[in-house]
Amino acid sequence: MGASDCSIDLRRSAGSEADELTALCRPGGAGAEAGEQAAAAYRALAGALGVEGSSFADLATETLFLRDVRRDLPAVLDARARVLGALGQAERAPRPVCIGQAPLDEGAVLELAASAVLPRHRRAAEVRDLALEAGCACAGCVGSGARLVRVGARTVLHSTNLYGTGGDVFEQALGMFRMAERLLEACGMDFRDVVRTWIHLHDIDRDYDALNAARREFFRQRGIALRPASTGVGGTPFPGVHDCSLALQAMRTDGPLEVVGMSTPSLNEAWSYGADFSRGLRLADPNRVTLLVSGTASIDDAGRSVHPGDFEAQAERMLDNIASLLAGQGTDFTSIVSGTTYLKRPGEASALRAIYRRRGFAGFPAALVRADLCRPELLCEAEAVAVLPAGSIRA
Repeated sequence: MGASDCSIDLRRSAGSEADELTALCRPGGAGAEAGEQAAAAYRALAGALGVEGSSFADLATETLFLRDVRRDLPAVLDARARVLGALGQAERAPRPVCIGQAPLDEGAVLELAASAVLPRHRRAAEVRDLALEAGCACAGCVGSGARLVRVGARTVLHSTNLYGTGGDVFEQALGMFRMAERLLEACGMDFRDVVRTWIHLHDIDRDYDALNAARREFFRQRGIALRPASTGVGGTPFPGVHDCSLALQAMRTDGPLEVVGMSTPSLNEAWSYGADFSRGLRLADPNRVTLLVSGTASIDDAGRSVHPGDFEAQAERMLDNIASLLAGQGTDFTSIVSGTTYLKRPGEASALRAIYRRRGFAGFPAALVRADLCRPELLCEAEAVAVLPAGSIRA
């Protein structure tokens, strides 16, 4: 397989201090092995970055969605190392977040999502990688850490997979939050700087309540009042000794930074039913305004699941909720620069894509993967990132 066997969607958004790229690589080549598909994806990403005057050194995040993470990840990482090594960029790329969530495109072993930061003045920027090798001592772990990206007065931390240990999911979840805290402290931050989390549970039907209990206890102990935006869905951690994993984004600036929770009349606050996250966060810094929309499903203003068993109605309500969150910030789907959709039943992918086209929820890099959701009756969930110019006024 060559780079031409991989489709790539890329979006560039401007900021006053830096532009940012978001990209999604989706290999074709049904029947190709995991290593072949990974090599094609990384070659395609390298080519797209080059066209934009960028490279792997500019990446802030890299996420691998894998059909069978425990079987295919070693071959994917080996192919990644070979491609980046041939390009002379093996030491310049961040560690990827790796999770078992099967792409909905038949024949695709993986999807690769990435984001990059392109500062206008390179001397005012710095990229630094941190490792927490001791965070998890089990055999086979890829290693936990983070990439710290500083542009001007703004510093953003993007972690890899973080894990905890323990005899049950409550203990593991508390452990992964504490591990995140150690990582943040190593960067001069604390958990109050966290603006976004992604939590993956191997058996979400069994373990979601335990996760929520652990998260609530950790937030209570640390006095976390403004909850991060978040997605909590099913996903297979690597390796198999873990029942859950966490990835996060944190931000701190030397100058003005406004972080405000997003809300809408169509949704209640998630913590009212025990899930401690914000429906979204609005981040306003000197570079731009970023809207982080949490994983959003077919939920009503009382926190109830609506349209059980009706996939198309659930998809419409999900989009209505996202549209309402964005409208509260004076914008709409056209401001979205990246997203991920989680689908419980892969057979409904074509119906979902048709709804997305009709509603205009398209035109940006968007991973589409299979995942169980936080309630058995929910069939789809989507998250998104939207950007507005610096100084945009809230509606």
